[in-house]
Amino acid sequence: MRSRLSWRLAFVLASSSFALPALAQVEAPVRAANPTTADRAAIARARRIIADTMRSLGTPGASICVMRDGRVIWSEGFGFADLEQQVRSTPRSVFRIGSVSKPLTAAALGLLVQEGKLDLDAEVQRYVPSFPRKPYPITVRQLAGHIAGIRHYKEGEFQIQKHYDTVLEGLSIFSEDSLLFEPGTKYSYSSYGWNLLAAVIEGATGEPFLAYMRKAVLLPAGLTHTRPEFADSIIPFRSRFYVWADSQHMMVNAPYVDNSYKWAGGGFVSTAEDLARFGQVMLDGKLLMPETVKAMWTSQRLRDGTETGYGIGWGIVTDSGGRRRIGHTGGAMGGTATLQIYPEQHLVIAMLVNTDRTFIGIAPRLAALFIDR
Repeated sequence: MRSRLSWRLAFVLASSSFALPALAQVEAPVRAANPTTADRAAIARARRIIADTMRSLGTPGASICVMRDGRVIWSEGFGFADLEQQVRSTPRSVFRIGSVSKPLTAAALGLLVQEGKLDLDAEVQRYVPSFPRKPYPITVRQLAGHIAGIRHYKEGEFQIQKHYDTVLEGLSIFSEDSLLFEPGTKYSYSSYGWNLLAAVIEGATGEPFLAYMRKAVLLPAGLTHTRPEFADSIIPFRSRFYVWADSQHMMVNAPYVDNSYKWAGGGFVSTAEDLARFGQVMLDGKLLMPETVKAMWTSQRLRDGTETGYGIGWGIVTDSGGRRRIGHTGGAMGGTATLQIYPEQHLVIAMLVNTDRTFIGIAPRLAALFIDR
């Protein structure tokens, strides 16, 4: 059984320069030196919207990054990353990203498909033979699209404090449970399905999930501030996290949680700039081949032909303005996140907030300010 220390050691070793001689890091995005008049006006309007929204909700801190055509046109922190120490939120502040971890994991799946190491339509037991068979077969693709029938969190499971030394250990939370439905017949969001995908990646690579993610996805994409959140580790610029105690109508420190049971589905932390860069890397086809990205950004269908609005780790919608938007939102204990990509407009927006009382839903409204200039 792998110890907690060896898990972190594997992650660090995978990030070292001598371990990655063949991998080229994606170049950092260029910042717009002279924003256009329209962009400056959009930024001013967006600042007012964010400030007013945070004031009305009592939100402690947030960070936002907007990129267009590969350039950072706006990156800024708001409020406080740490209320007790009065530490201001900045673009370097690190937040919990919750389910925005899924698109990161999806990139690993895409790489393995490209390398011929993973068949999306294979049964999950090809890669995770220890996972109990159900009355119906479950494929990797179905897991990645939330149509496999694996359940989501039960009450209290979002607050798990137990440490799991391995990905396989974490599967014990749900592995013996019945399916909610026959795979392929319904859509039902499941973070546990993505925890199982972490085990699939381990089976396909023969490597620990976190080590492979660092080596194959995070470093090549230039995501230098994105990592799994070990609660007892020192993470530079990590914000504090807050929740609202509804019975008291007051904000309190978020309770302790251990994310070791759900790295792939919701266990990473990041900055808004890192997430925006990841969106740009996906948009540019610099990490995955364009045909792979296209497949991931195509809605899956149920057996009756109904589109689910979810591809492989990404949601796909058409907004009220007729624009295609690819993205994901995330919620963690005391943190919320969103990453949204507008492929045709070459725009990426990422927002992070360090509380469960959030306003990430305004991201499309803010994005529109930079599109409809």
